[in-house]
Amino acid sequence: MDATAALNEIAFWLERELAPSFKVQAFRKAAAAIAELEPDELAQRARDGRLKRMKGIGARSHEVITQALNGEVPAYLADLRERSKEALASGGSELRALLRGDLHSHSDWSDGGSPIPLMVDAARALNHEYLALTDHSPTLKIANGLSAERLTEQLQIVDQINNDDGGNGFRLLKGIEVDILEDGTLDQSPEMLDELDIVVASVHSKLRSDRRTMTARMLGGIRDPHTNVLGHCTGRLVQGSRGQRPQSEFDARKVFTACAENNVAVEINSRPERQDPPDDLIQLALEAGCLFSIDSDAHAPGQLDFLQYGAERAETNGVPADRIITTWPLDKLLAWARS
Repeated sequence: MDATAALNEIAFWLERELAPSFKVQAFRKAAAAIAELEPDELAQRARDGRLKRMKGIGARSHEVITQALNGEVPAYLADLRERSKEALASGGSELRALLRGDLHSHSDWSDGGSPIPLMVDAARALNHEYLALTDHSPTLKIANGLSAERLTEQLQIVDQINNDDGGNGFRLLKGIEVDILEDGTLDQSPEMLDELDIVVASVHSKLRSDRRTMTARMLGGIRDPHTNVLGHCTGRLVQGSRGQRPQSEFDARKVFTACAENNVAVEINSRPERQDPPDDLIQLALEAGCLFSIDSDAHAPGQLDFLQYGAERAETNGVPADRIITTWPLDKLLAWARS
């Protein structure tokens, strides 16, 4: 087995299990450390002891590499695969099988943990037809949001990835998770937003604003013609390392009516710590005639498989598949996004 692939797959499964980031990154760093070595050189270093002394190679990663070099599936990887069988089986719903892609993901260009190519590789491995790269906008400095200059540079990389793909059935979409600012405007220039395939608009600051203020702010973002998806609308956290956070207060009927009127999909955010919107708001959005987007909000490759959690919640709430834009083929999705 290829040692680099084994290390990256271990990181994938650990991310999917919501393992601590330092543990995941240990395997990612080990994979990066050996990636440029020729197979003969890697084997020689394993034999003469230099591998163990390499920066980024710990005891467990050394064990994984050694076993892979011996033609074995590393024991640690085999254990992770076994542990994941039950979780994979639970993601086998009819709706999950209909999802073609994901419109909300982050790379290490903002607050994600992995380079763009690793996110793309994981999306392909999950049989996605498309993935929108939606790193944060500039005002969100804590998340290393992208200036117009950095976003322009990133778009060139997206073009290169798509050109290199050679028409193999996958498309990386140009996107952004743009902040809805306090005055309801979007945190990027209209000219820059015109260059994108998908715009996810979200509120990230002053989440405890009063109901009237938050409603006006969200309506401003929804009514901007560039907005395609309203991201994690309540901002709540229900579990996880960041603790809990109550949902924002806003007039949900007004917000979802505006989404329906302005052709903006309501995101069903699949992150286990968000589960956003809550079930009662999904029902309100259904009644308002909204479209939905089931997204992972992945910040690492393994988290792209969170889509199963969003699919389960959509099924529980009776969301029809044809109202979920991430079940649509790419041509239909892009035509809708541009309309």
